Amino acid sequence: MNKAQDKYDLIGDIHGEIATLRALLDRLGYSESQGCYRHPDRRVIFLGDFVDRGVGQREVVELARAMVEQGAALAVMGNHEFNAMAYYTPRDKNDLGAGYLREHSSGNLRQHRAFLEAYENTPADYADVIGWFKTLPMWLDLPGLRAVHACWDAIAIARLEENYASAPCVNDALLRAASDSSSWEFDAVENLLKGKEVPLPKGTQFTDAGGKIRHRMRIKWWSDATTYASAFMGPEEAETDIPDDTIEGDHLVEYSHTQKPVFLGHYWLKGEPEPLAPNIACLDYSVAKPGGKLVAYRWDGEGVLSKKKFVAVERQA
Repeated sequence: MNKAQDKYDLIGDIHGEIATLRALLDRLGYSESQGCYRHPDRRVIFLGDFVDRGVGQREVVELARAMVEQGAALAVMGNHEFNAMAYYTPRDKNDLGAGYLREHSSGNLRQHRAFLEAYENTPADYADVIGWFKTLPMWLDLPGLRAVHACWDAIAIARLEENYASAPCVNDALLRAASDSSSWEFDAVENLLKGKEVPLPKGTQFTDAGGKIRHRMRIKWWSDATTYASAFMGPEEAETDIPDDTIEGDHLVEYSHTQKPVFLGHYWLKGEPEPLAPNIACLDYSVAKPGGKLVAYRWDGEGVLSKKKFVAVERQA
């Protein structure tokens, strides 16, 4: 690796917020030249979730894609890119049921509407961008650091690598298998792109941000939490619904402090950016919501992450 490849600026979930992305790249010292943002001696690693919600769906994809294709960036897939692929892909005779791999329900349409509307009059461009999503790996394991959208699950990664030659990318067979909720592939991809979930104790439920009743909860897989309440990752208003009962240790994913740093997105954090653990950082600080931020981490080879190296830009109007 040369010097430029040794220094990375990792950027969290963007969700179509093009003005904020450009502001962050400007803050980081990238300049646009020949249709691509570049830095003289650094590269970006995008942590996925380019699409859905914001007004700049096409613009964000085009900016990130140009950087990746011209060598100015790397990128991993987020759950929203996986969902877009599944939403686009019809079921075939070997799949369970009819329709598409991701149901065209009112709830899924509502979540995906901004992206679909951005491409509704250009079906060739829509097919092309889905094709680009298929080139994005679900994880990166680089000298000195790792990147994944939601959870570094070494067991899931090893099983996918053993069974799919395309891994860490998603080929058609894996896309179909991972869209079947009864398959191990579904569980593996869910862990990597959405994070670990556990069932709540019997009789317990909460309402998520979209108004859906949930009987399972996303957890802080990196923590040493011992109760459901302390392990809960979800909307603040639901915290009072989560019991303080003891949680079994199998909710944790083993990631020791001696391993190289891993960077995540996905979790809609708030407040001042800081590491989750000495070698774990989440860079999703809710840019698609009022008051949110787009956050980067400037990595220069260190094994222990520093709060001082987070760079945040407030959501642009």
